[in-house]
Amino acid sequence: MASESIALSPTPTIREKNSSQDVEMGQPLKPPMAAQPPDGGLDAWLTILGASLVAFATFGTVNGYGAFNDYYADTYLSDYSATLVSMIGALQLFLLYIFAGLSGAMFDSLGPRYMIPASGLLTCFSFFMLSITKPQHIYQQYLTHAVLFALGAAFGFFPSLAICGHWFKRRLAFAMGFPVGSASLGGIIYPVMLNKLPQRVGFGWTIRIMAFMMLGCFIVASLTMTTPRPRKPLPPLSKLFAFRAFRDPCFTCLCLAGWFSVFSTFNPFFYVGLYGATANGGETTALTPYYLVIMSATSIVGRILPGFVADKLGRFNVISFSTMLSGVLILAVWYTSAAQPNLIAFSAVYGFASGPFFSLISPCVMQISPISEVGARIGMLFFFMSTGALAGTPLGGVFIRSETLPNFRNLILFSGIMAFVGSGFFIAARLIRSRTLWTAV
Repeated sequence: MASESIALSPTPTIREKNSSQDVEMGQPLKPPMAAQPPDGGLDAWLTILGASLVAFATFGTVNGYGAFNDYYADTYLSDYSATLVSMIGALQLFLLYIFAGLSGAMFDSLGPRYMIPASGLLTCFSFFMLSITKPQHIYQQYLTHAVLFALGAAFGFFPSLAICGHWFKRRLAFAMGFPVGSASLGGIIYPVMLNKLPQRVGFGWTIRIMAFMMLGCFIVASLTMTTPRPRKPLPPLSKLFAFRAFRDPCFTCLCLAGWFSVFSTFNPFFYVGLYGATANGGETTALTPYYLVIMSATSIVGRILPGFVADKLGRFNVISFSTMLSGVLILAVWYTSAAQPNLIAFSAVYGFASGPFFSLISPCVMQISPISEVGARIGMLFFFMSTGALAGTPLGGVFIRSETLPNFRNLILFSGIMAFVGSGFFIAARLIRSRTLWTAV
């Protein structure tokens, strides 16, 4: 009896089975049905642990960039305009998203075995290089914090999202909430470190401590992240990117929803602290650095709990509602008052309401995609969103070229409108899936 490994289907979802061929009869036996993702088990949850650590080390620093932006603008790069400094974060996010298409396609073929360690080496190296940059030499921060970091992070963060679809199906949104929530945890820890450590150990050693933390995260992730799917050769360059996904109107609406929403989603994270200081006559209060921390803390809950609900009520339903709620909060709370209690309340509630955008947009893509293209389609989504990410924060800087409350309110109004447009496209994608209103989609 000999055995020959054959693919069961063009889009297998779990370990491909071997079919046996009877030597005497010369006929292959009928292959068994492909198994579904197990939705649990030790290997699955260890993979979620590794993916969460990668997300913390990569997108966690992106979520905490508001603290970097404040430190750069006040101290390290104080000779440069607010717009030029904010462009570091915008370029970082743009490159992170634009490399997503290549990263996702490579992951579909190669899996995490080589991509995660390579991402870790480059990401940690970028922060070690950032630690030796000089103040008032902004090109050095652009090269290390924006370009080099984004390149390394892209080849770790997006595979850490896509791999969830290899292990989970029915509980996918809940499972993916943990990596995305860990990214929000980075938005708490990194700002606190940047607020406390530079006065004690200096900027250089603060960044090196962050780099060592990242290194530890990637070491654990490299040992725990596995995939039940076999490796396969890279497709030809012409088929490497999933441009054909745009033939699906639901996928196209998701991309447009993400593009408009990303214009608004990051502005509160980047500017809530500066807005609070401006409202206080330009003086930083004891609470000012912690608006971002509060927002990131409630965002953790907003990225995990709605995923559990979305698996029952429908992912498209939940993301459509939460994005619209974010727009309401921006216009009804952030726009109307600059009082410190209101800013605390806004930071807490907006962090929760914005969470589902980060945790559910990828599961929505997975829900309408063949599993063999999950990485490529998630990559195409973020590739499409990259121009919005590049333009959103600098546009905010243009609005507040002079830091006054009326200028900030123009920025807030713009953010709220973009959130409503994004929610409109999420609703359109949901209606394409099903026009029945009271059903889980």
